[in-house]
Amino acid sequence: LLAYQEGSVVSRMLMNKKMGTVTLFSFDKGEGLSEHTAPFDAIVYIIDGKAEIIISKKSYILEKGQMITMPANDPHALKALERFKMMLIMVKA
Repeated sequence: LLAYQEGSVVSRMLMNKKMGTVTLFSFDKGEGLSEHTAPFDAIVYIIDGKAEIIISKKSYILEKGQMITMPANDPHALKALERFKMMLIMVKA
């Protein structure tokens, strides 16, 4: 569904509705997203690879098949410990 790109983060929105969004991401090793907040709860599901996700200064290591919830307004960041793909489900309801 989404290829890796060397030295980059690639995203593809699959759904954008009033109730929320579903977006696929692929991260090359070492790439990531700096700390930020979002106004809605979000679920991250790891499709492939391994990532570090930091939520409110607490670090979680997730691998293929694992998921985590990121509460609304909590600062979070992520980094690819190896190439990884994830599905981000943002719940606006």
